[in-house]
Amino acid sequence: MHEESQTITIKGTKDGLTLMIDDNQSFDKVLEELAGKLSEYNPKQDDPIVPVTVKLGNRYINDWQKQQLRELIGEKNRFSIELFDSDVIHRDEAIKWKEDSDIKIVNRVVRSGQVLENTGDLLLIGDVNPGGKVIASGNVFIMGNLMGIAHAGAHGDQKAVIAASYMKPSQLRIANYISRAPDYETEGVYMECGFIDEKQDKIIIDRLQVLSHNRIDLSGFERRIVNG
Repeated sequence: MHEESQTITIKGTKDGLTLMIDDNQSFDKVLEELAGKLSEYNPKQDDPIVPVTVKLGNRYINDWQKQQLRELIGEKNRFSIELFDSDVIHRDEAIKWKEDSDIKIVNRVVRSGQVLENTGDLLLIGDVNPGGKVIASGNVFIMGNLMGIAHAGAHGDQKAVIAASYMKPSQLRIANYISRAPDYETEGVYMECGFIDEKQDKIIIDRLQVLSHNRIDLSGFERRIVNG
């Protein structure tokens, strides 16, 4: 039988084994052939445990199926699955990814005492007044005056940025970094952005245009915002 027609292909790498599964075959067929291949192995109990990466291709498997594979490969064979690598994801994961990667456009003024929160990137067309607060798990873009608090990367994303047409915030936060008002010019600054400088290990303020160089992963839409 030629390798390309096999349900299971096993290759050794410097990091362990890679187990490639034909995504056109049924899961039962996968288990059957895998059991046959593993029966050829007779490891010693003192042999080191070999890490295995399972490449699923265009196949999605649930937790129960993952457990079946783990038990079949198992430590008695001196193998341990370290990673399931699939080109598809569950619907719930896809929805969460979409929420995290979407940019939400809001047209309003965030007044004192109000909090505007968003999952993903936030584009606010309006002002954040003193005492107001905007929070996003992604980037924060404000087409207006930022005079309150802005928190980007609220779930820990240190690559997130904050940009505003006019920046005189009472506080900037990116992930767990905080920068307070005394760091800024008394009269505020126009068309500036805040981001974490890894070398200085703090939030810095710079011209909006530097984002094109410092944050190359910004989407096309976000780049149009930055570049006007």
